[in-house]
Amino acid sequence: MAHLDPVDILLVEDNPYDVELILRGLEQHNVTNKVRVVKDGAEALDFIFCTGAYAHRTIGDTPKVVLLDLKLPKIDGLEVLQRIKSDERTKVIPVIVLTSSQEKRDIVESYRRGANSYMVKPIECDQLFRCVAELGFYWLVCNKPPC
Repeated sequence: MAHLDPVDILLVEDNPYDVELILRGLEQHNVTNKVRVVKDGAEALDFIFCTGAYAHRTIGDTPKVVLLDLKLPKIDGLEVLQRIKSDERTKVIPVIVLTSSQEKRDIVESYRRGANSYMVKPIECDQLFRCVAELGFYWLVCNKPPC
């Protein structure tokens, strides 16, 4: 299988409506970059760690940022976050929790496991577009990664 183009943003989201809104928000603010969407926690881990369907990838080709929902099928977002942050090869990847949960325990646990930021998805489309665009701009343009 051919090598995939590098990915700037890995969007881990199982809700097709949220995927569409997030992608539209990035596009409207010209933060389209190279976005890859995966629909569950197991696929996210396969992508990050180059296993399963993504075994042809190189682990050094990490995304510049991961936008991670918490409530995911197969493997939940907190487990995905913990695995990314506990591995020397991937722990520096910025992981932004982008979820509908406002539960204090989810916020605390996300930061405890290494989240770089926690954002509750706004209800209003325009506000979501703006927040996602600002996230993308900050993490892809303003932020200086360690590598």
